Amino acid sequence: MNTNDNGTVSFNVTDEGIATISFFHPSQNSLPSYLLKQLAYAVEQAGRNASVRVIVLQSGGERTFCAGASFDELFEIKDKNTGASFFSGFANVINACRTCGKIIIARVQGKAVGGGVGLAAAADYCLATESASIKLSELAIGIGPFVISPVVIRKVGLAAFSQLTIRASDFQTAHWALEKGLFNEVYDDIPSLNEAVLSLSRKLASYNPGALAGLKQILWEGTENWDQLLAERAAISGELVLSEFTQQALNGFLKK
Repeated sequence: MNTNDNGTVSFNVTDEGIATISFFHPSQNSLPSYLLKQLAYAVEQAGRNASVRVIVLQSGGERTFCAGASFDELFEIKDKNTGASFFSGFANVINACRTCGKIIIARVQGKAVGGGVGLAAAADYCLATESASIKLSELAIGIGPFVISPVVIRKVGLAAFSQLTIRASDFQTAHWALEKGLFNEVYDDIPSLNEAVLSLSRKLASYNPGALAGLKQILWEGTENWDQLLAERAAISGELVLSEFTQQALNGFLKK
C-alpha cells in the first residue's frame, strides 16, 4: 500500500484570524487514509480555535485540486471493516466541515475528481479557476459516490448529481459547476483566484463572529443525522470495493 510520506496537511492562522488548511500528495493530491485523518483533525482544530474567524481549504500545486481516493490504498482493501474505515475518512472530513462552526472557503485551483468534488461541496463557499473541471468517476470503478452524495446533492441538486454520476467518464467544466451551484465564483487563472480568496477571507474575518456562526448553522440545517448517514454510506462503499468488478477496474487503472 502506497502511503507516501511526501503527503502533508498544514495549518496556519494569520493575525486577522484567517486559518489556511492545505493538503498535498504527489499523486495528484489524492487522499490516502492518513491524510484524511489529518485533514479532518485540522478542520476540527480550526473550528475550536477562538482566534480563527474563517477557514480557507486548499491544496498544493497548480494542476489538480484533489484526485479523490488513493487507488493504491483502495486496491489493498481486503475486508468490509477496512473498506468501511477507509471511506469513513471522507465522511469524517465532510462532517468536520459541517460541524466546525466556522465558514469555510474552498480554493479550487484545478481538477476535482470523486472525493475531491465532495471536499469542494463540503465548503460553504467555493472559488475556482477555469481549469477546475469536475468528475465523479466512482461508478466507472464499481463503487458509486455514496459517501459524498449527500453533500454534493445539497449543493447541485439531484438532477446535476445524476448527470455527474452517470457520466462517470466525463469531466464537466468549471462553468458547468458554477451554473449548478458547486462553485460560487470562477476566475481566469490562479493569481486572480488567489487575490479573490484573500479579499473574501479578509472581509469575512472582519465580520461579527456570532453572525458568522449563526450563518453556518443555517447553511447546514437539516444535516443533523449525517454522522449516522455517512457512516452507513461508507459501509456500502466498503463492501462494493471488494467486488470482483471493482478489483479488476482498480487493477486496470493502476496499470495505466
